[in-house]
Amino acid sequence: MPGEILFSQDAGLATLTLSNPDKLNAVDAGMWRSLKVRMDAINADPEVRCVVLRGAGDKAFAAGGDIEEFITVRATVDDALHYHEELVAAALDAIRACPVPTVAQIQGACVGGGLEIAGCCDLRIAGESSRFGAPINKLGFSMYPGEMAGLLDLVGPAVLLEILLEGRILSASEALTKGLLTRVVADDAVEPEASATAARIMKGAPLVARWHKQWVHRLMQGGPLSKEEKRAAFDFLATADYKEGLDAFLAKRSPRFTGH
Repeated sequence: MPGEILFSQDAGLATLTLSNPDKLNAVDAGMWRSLKVRMDAINADPEVRCVVLRGAGDKAFAAGGDIEEFITVRATVDDALHYHEELVAAALDAIRACPVPTVAQIQGACVGGGLEIAGCCDLRIAGESSRFGAPINKLGFSMYPGEMAGLLDLVGPAVLLEILLEGRILSASEALTKGLLTRVVADDAVEPEASATAARIMKGAPLVARWHKQWVHRLMQGGPLSKEEKRAAFDFLATADYKEGLDAFLAKRSPRFTGH
């Protein structure tokens, strides 16, 4: 039975669930395709203020790609290129391109394609017993370059090569030390902590969250900011939320941001 990407949205919070329970939420071709479609829709929705990505149940975020289907979806070079570029890398790029904050809620196995998905999120909240890696060297294939981008940006070449060359499975504590995770909590606290993280994000001004992501991505590209970019960094001065934030601070009350 094929897996699916479950979707829900409530008060600005969009939740995507990787669901393939018979295979520890392994991501099949249809799920990669659906993940991109869902992310594209979220990215175009001005009402979304935060996205949480999670796995169904508590045994796995995602235990990689669905290896059983590789015999058919990657039978030739052209097939493999289509699968990894048009399905997998395209879905990962859509996560990285999300203009609002993304949070990975990680329980259990976060391996291979699951690690790639989590690595493209802004924040990663994991349980103490979760585990991480990409042991594909033991399966005789390499990670597609287009899928490495998120992990390379996240942990740099030394850690990424350690993960790929050794094929070792990391504990949550080691993954945290190596920069793969934002924080580690008790297993039964993962969902509440991810929810609390999303709530904290959504208490802030929505446009500010978008701008912070935009400027971090721009600075990572390197090169000096243009005069126009420097001026654009102060676009917040013309927003109603900026006025509301100052008024609320001076009045010692909680701000009521509208995203305008």
